[in-house]
Amino acid sequence: MLKFSPENNIKPEKGKLLLAEPFLDDPYFKRTVIYLCEHNEEGSFGFVLNNYIDMSIDQIMADMPKVETKVSVGGPVQNTNLYYIHTLGERVKDSIHVDGNIYMGGDFEDLKTLALSGKLTRNDIRFFVGYSGWSPGQLKDELELKSWFVANGAEKAIMNSHVEDLWGVLVKDLGNEYSHLANLPKDPNLN
Repeated sequence: MLKFSPENNIKPEKGKLLLAEPFLDDPYFKRTVIYLCEHNEEGSFGFVLNNYIDMSIDQIMADMPKVETKVSVGGPVQNTNLYYIHTLGERVKDSIHVDGNIYMGGDFEDLKTLALSGKLTRNDIRFFVGYSGWSPGQLKDELELKSWFVANGAEKAIMNSHVEDLWGVLVKDLGNEYSHLANLPKDPNLN
């Protein structure tokens, strides 16, 4: 029997992924993958990994060299600000460790220097306009309503901005009881 809401026992925490359930109809979050950068009693925040804008980083930041990576809409909060996650660690001073080899923010001048020297590849960095945030208890409530599946985050999936259907790939990776969900049409009325 196919389940449209399989049991998901992975707990949300920093470094995990949130996968929108297939029928979530919110315009910002439909079929999104969110990388959680923080999750605690004060709330949660992260970045949408698979909602891109049609501008490069050098078009957004005039003094930033071109980096062959897509820029994502990280979410509806502070959507006039630019954020970034990276695997550069201490090479970008004041970076904040998120999980594994992934860091957030840090000195933008260090980042530009690495880009100018050609030492910044598309899999080293992800840029986001805005972020996704939840007040205390809000994400817990959404998880109880089964708005999200929680998944383990693999660095390769998180840092690669060139995967065609990241949501579908990650839903299938949750296991056989989820794989049919990845094939559901985006608009169930078309089925």
